Amino acid sequence: MRNILFLIFIVMSCSKHENVLIIQNKGSDTLVNLAQAWAEEYKKVHPQVAIAVSGGGSGTGIAALINGTVDIANSSRAMKDEEKAEALKNNGKNVSEFIVGMDALAVFVHPANPLQGLTLEEVACIYGEGGKCTYWSDLRGTVVPGCQGNKIIRVSRQSNSGTYQYFREAILGKKRDLKLGSMDLNGSRESIDLVEKTPCAIGYSGMGYLSKHVKSLCVSKTSDAECIFPNLKTAMDKSYPISRELYMYTSGEPSEEVKTYMNWTQSEEAKKITINSGYVPAPKR
Repeated sequence: MRNILFLIFIVMSCSKHENVLIIQNKGSDTLVNLAQAWAEEYKKVHPQVAIAVSGGGSGTGIAALINGTVDIANSSRAMKDEEKAEALKNNGKNVSEFIVGMDALAVFVHPANPLQGLTLEEVACIYGEGGKCTYWSDLRGTVVPGCQGNKIIRVSRQSNSGTYQYFREAILGKKRDLKLGSMDLNGSRESIDLVEKTPCAIGYSGMGYLSKHVKSLCVSKTSDAECIFPNLKTAMDKSYPISRELYMYTSGEPSEEVKTYMNWTQSEEAKKITINSGYVPAPKR
């Protein structure tokens, strides 16, 4: 009798698992925490659907979409024309693009750093190829307590990151590259943690990753323009100079189940999660 009951339990468990639809969602490290929070809440209202969320970077998600191994690719940058062409060639479908949120790309330093803000030109001088800002003293004579030698340690991201690619283009334009010699990390959380422990360091990430353990700098377009801090308001009105859209992509039109989920991410309930995660809800589609 005990064995029969056990077999019935196994059959019921398998049937229940088979009835759950799994939507594969992969990509942007910037979006991964928000996407996971959405997935957890969506499961409560749609228990028959499970959203399997993983990060790895925007490039990783887009590559998975091109290869047909995910339903949704998260990206903190727009897909490139050549990526869309490759997706069409591989899958026979044009990709569909959905703006799901807004973000401000924050530039941050160690709390001991006396700087309060930088111009776009100064950020380019620090990070850009050919930029001559090597020491903190090259920036208005700044001296950072606890920074031995006062040399700037540039914290950046790996090239498959949408944050990396957006930062490069927003600061340097499409024809100029970042300097070699930066500390290139896998994720935003790692960047925050390193800068927190390193007085000489400077880094960048989506504002949703900011913490009280690092100092977020205001950024101005020019030396005589207002210096703007990244926050929900300045990301929404794009007054912060390094603001961007956050995207989800599907191969062709999304299936009914995927479309229902993506529409839900723009519901009032989901928008509260977006704001609580440090991002701005997308404009109405």
